[in-house]
Amino acid sequence: MQKIHGTGPLVGMTVIEMAAIGPSPFAAMLLADMGARVVRIDRIRGPTASFDIDPTQDVLSRNRESLALDLKRPEARDIVLELCTSASILIEGFRPGVMERLGLGPQACLERNPALVYGRVTGWGQQGPLAATAGHDLNFIAVSGCLEGIGRPAEPPVAPLNFVGDYGGGGMLLVAGVLAASLSAQRTGVGQVVDAAILDGSALFLSAFMGFAHMGLWRPERGVNLLDSGAYFYDCYVTRDGKYLAVGALEPKFFAEFLRRIGLDPSRWRQDEPQQWPRLRSELAQIIRERDRADWMRVFEGSDACVSPVLSMQEAPGHAHNRAREVFVERFGITQPAPAPRFSATPSDIRTAPPKIGQHTRQILLERGYSNSAIERLLEEGVAATPH
Repeated sequence: MQKIHGTGPLVGMTVIEMAAIGPSPFAAMLLADMGARVVRIDRIRGPTASFDIDPTQDVLSRNRESLALDLKRPEARDIVLELCTSASILIEGFRPGVMERLGLGPQACLERNPALVYGRVTGWGQQGPLAATAGHDLNFIAVSGCLEGIGRPAEPPVAPLNFVGDYGGGGMLLVAGVLAASLSAQRTGVGQVVDAAILDGSALFLSAFMGFAHMGLWRPERGVNLLDSGAYFYDCYVTRDGKYLAVGALEPKFFAEFLRRIGLDPSRWRQDEPQQWPRLRSELAQIIRERDRADWMRVFEGSDACVSPVLSMQEAPGHAHNRAREVFVERFGITQPAPAPRFSATPSDIRTAPPKIGQHTRQILLERGYSNSAIERLLEEGVAATPH
């Protein structure tokens, strides 16, 4: 298929991102990677976080333009509202009510642009008893029911970094929601508010498992089921050199190949006797500990045994398959994940490095019709800012 002009399927779309932490910058990165012009409204003092980061090294900020404003000033609010008139989407990740207090809530923005899609991502959602309370990824997936099932028997649940909540249940859900609402707005000319909650999104991940439970195929105990490390043929094992193998030999034909490669008797190593799983796991762990990870990978190379090395973040870019697909790329001196998914006609790309706070303030204001003297006044009065 011939590639069309432009980079990414969202070329021509403008997104306003209200700078925050957690799921919203991840969502904005996905939209930007797919070709949308994303203008991030940065606080002049930077996002509120308990740690300092170098914005030019923040991979989540790639492909963005930064407009730094003091949103407590009426003039700054007016700039954002004016940007809304030509934007397709606005996304924000503040607690409920913050944008309204700034004069930038959905009603004010949709009055300027009735076709605007106003995306909101929070932990608890816009309504409910917990909506106004603080929380983080771990809290949201705890209440959704996801966290309780992650971990070993008789041990506390394990925090799965912030993949399940912030990025999966929050950022991905927000992207799906605002793009769906944008398609509706293109047909009808009517925008809307998208309420994406990490609580809701992570709860969606339980759909299959709740079905399994109703069918009697999933026990409530942690670490005793087929996919939660209960099965010895679906788990991770330490090797002689202190590294790990991921064994995912679920289907009988793949399990048979696993046994054949490792040299085990199929009549003794069975999948259909859960009461034997703990004993067989202990024996398999001892066998795998007898060789280094690289030795085992030579044993399983080219097979359908479903055995993989557990790679670190530093190792993954060097894996042969990842190199062949360019899963990771180096751009602007930073090794980082490449955009995904892949489009045959409108490929995504990493076009620009993460910006400094306020790097595009002057450029954006000039585009919106502000004169040089008006921009200088805004900068002098602290309404807007450029990098120091």
